[in-house]
Amino acid sequence: MTALEPRDADVTPPTDDADVVPEGQGVLGRAHRALSVGIVSVVVLIAFEATAVGTAMPVAARELRGIELYAFAFSAYFTTSLFAMVLSGQWADRDGPLRPLAAGIAAFGAGLLLAGSASAMWLFIVGRAVQGLGGGLVIVALYVVVSRAYPERLRPAIMAAFAASWVVPSVVGPLASGTVTEHLGWRWVFIGIPLLVVFPLALALPAIRRMASGPADPSAPRQTFDGRRIRLALGISLGAGLLQYAGQDLRWLSVIPAAAGVALLVPAVLGLLPRGTYRAARGLPSVVLLRGIAAGSFIAAESFIPLMLVTQRGLSPTMAGLSLAVGGATWALGSYVQSRPRLEPYRQPLVVAGMVLVAAAIATAPSVLIASVPVWVVGVAWGVGCFGMGLVLASTSVLLLKLSAPEEAGANSAALQISDGLSNVLLLAAGGAAFAALGGGSVGAAHVTSGAAGSHPGAFAAVFLPMAGVALVGAWVATRLRVRGTEVSVSK
Repeated sequence: MTALEPRDADVTPPTDDADVVPEGQGVLGRAHRALSVGIVSVVVLIAFEATAVGTAMPVAARELRGIELYAFAFSAYFTTSLFAMVLSGQWADRDGPLRPLAAGIAAFGAGLLLAGSASAMWLFIVGRAVQGLGGGLVIVALYVVVSRAYPERLRPAIMAAFAASWVVPSVVGPLASGTVTEHLGWRWVFIGIPLLVVFPLALALPAIRRMASGPADPSAPRQTFDGRRIRLALGISLGAGLLQYAGQDLRWLSVIPAAAGVALLVPAVLGLLPRGTYRAARGLPSVVLLRGIAAGSFIAAESFIPLMLVTQRGLSPTMAGLSLAVGGATWALGSYVQSRPRLEPYRQPLVVAGMVLVAAAIATAPSVLIASVPVWVVGVAWGVGCFGMGLVLASTSVLLLKLSAPEEAGANSAALQISDGLSNVLLLAAGGAAFAALGGGSVGAAHVTSGAAGSHPGAFAAVFLPMAGVALVGAWVATRLRVRGTEVSVSK
C-alpha cells in the first residue's frame, strides 16, 4: 500500500486538472448529480435494511423455530462481509468499481429474498450470509467510486452525504419495520427492500460506467487477483466466525474454537492491514487503526445504553431507544462540519477534538447510575459523542482516499472496513465479558419496570469506563494521521 502526504501539513499539495472544479459544481452539480443521488440512495437502502431487519429478526426466528440460532443470523452476515470486502478491493483495483458494485447489489438483494422466503432457520441464516457477501462488495466499491469519480475537494461533502443517509432510516426504519411485521408479516420486511433497488441502480450504474469504470491506469499491465490476500480474507472471515461461535457457547470446550479463531485471525489481520497499523505508524496505518478504535469503542458502549436505562432507571424500551435518537442528527452535523472547505487545513485537530468528545460522552453515560442524575444527561452526552463520531469517521474516509494511490484505493478501503468491523466484534466481546464477570448476566432478567432492584451498576461501569479509555487512546492516534517530512511510502 502507498501513502502520500504533502511535505508540510500546512501547505496545500498541488492538484491536477481533475481537482480543479468550477465554483457551483458540487456533488449535486450537473457533472455529479446523477451519480451522487444514485450512490447516496444505495447507502439509504443499506441503512434502512440495517435498522429495519433488526426489528423483524426476533419474530422471524420465533416463527422459524430457531431462537437458539438467533445470534448466528447476525454473525453470518458479518463473517461473509469480511471476506467480500477484501475481494471487492482487489476486484475494484483490477477492473474498476462497476462490476463489484453491481454484483454486490445483486447478492444483497438475493440474500434478502432468500431470507424472506426461508422455510427453516438454517435457510434464513444462509440468506443472511449471502447478504453479507453483497454488503461487503458494495461498501468497498462505493469508496472506490468516490476515489475515482470525485475530485479531492468534493470527497468530504459526499462522505457527509453518506453519513446523513443514516439519519432518516435510523428513525423511520424500526417504526416502518414494526408496522410491516405486525400487519403484513416479517417476510415482507426482507422481500420488499429489493424492489427499491431499481431506482438507485438506474441512476448510479450508468454514471459509474461513464466516470469510474475500468482500471485506474488503463496503460498499466492488468492486475491479477492476489491469491495470498484471498486466503488471508478467508482466514479472517473464518477466524471471526469461530470467535463469535465460542462467545455464544459458554462451555469450557469453547476454548478450542476460540483458540482456533485467534490462530486464524491474528496472521490474517497483520497481513491485510497496512504495515505498522498495530504500532500506529504515521499516515495510512494510523488512519486505519483510528477507524477501528473509534467505531469499536463507541458501538461497544452504545450497545449497553438501552439496557442500562431500562434496568437501572426504569425506562421503557421505547423511551430508552428514543434517548439516543438525537445522535443521528448530530452525527450528520459532525460529518457536515468536516466537509467545509475552509476547515480542510485543520482536519487533524478536528479529528483529535472528535475523539475527545467521544471519550467524554462514553465516560459521562454511566453517571445516570447515580439516582440524582437526570436521565436526559445520557441523551445530551450521546448527542455530543455522535457529533464527534461524525467528525472522525468521515475524516478517516477522506484521509484514506487522500493517502491511497488510485490503483490501491480498493485494497486500502477494504483495510479500513476490516478495521471497523473487527474492532466492533472484539471490543463488544471484551465489554460483554466484563459485564458478565461483575454480575451483569442477572441484569437482563430484570423486568423493564423494576428500576434499580437487583441491579449491578458496577457491571455497566466496567463497560463504559474502559471504552472511554480506548477512545482516549484514539485521540492520541489521531495526532499521527499526517506524515512528517518528505513523501513516505508505506508498502506491504
